[in-house]
Amino acid sequence: MIPPHLMAYHSHTILPGQCGSMHIREIPAPLSQVWSIVRRFDRPQLYKACVRDCYMHARTGSEVGSIREVEVITGLPATNSMERLDLLDDDNHVISFSIIGGDHRLTNYRSTMSLHSARVGSTVLVESYVVDVPLGNTEEETCIFVDTIADINFQTLVRRVGAHQG
Repeated sequence: MIPPHLMAYHSHTILPGQCGSMHIREIPAPLSQVWSIVRRFDRPQLYKACVRDCYMHARTGSEVGSIREVEVITGLPATNSMERLDLLDDDNHVISFSIIGGDHRLTNYRSTMSLHSARVGSTVLVESYVVDVPLGNTEEETCIFVDTIADINFQTLVRRVGAHQG
């Protein structure tokens, strides 16, 4: 279903002391609609439920090398995150970013998300990441934490595109 040349974006090297995961999910909305939200590096709060606000520090958010600072909602073990846009490919619907700093424990975090047409009016989302396992945590604990955040973001995205369809 997903072309091999696009799956190559998701082949992260996982080194000792790191963990990673890849999820493939279907969204009941057209690719163009989902991409219009996901590609907004400058507005992650559109679908990332744990983001309160976002401030651009370098560039506009639609250029590789853009730097954003996201303010995290209260209740998480973080207050902010500095993130760099590593790839934004509008033709292939791929976005990738790295966490480069902030008040949290997600060191060397790199994430890639790609969107692919599925059935009529449906989009397949592929999301992958790799991150260092923090001292005092296990690989399993780290992956469960990151996967939980990714699941929350996915559910928020599904609700967001569903609201646009109605």
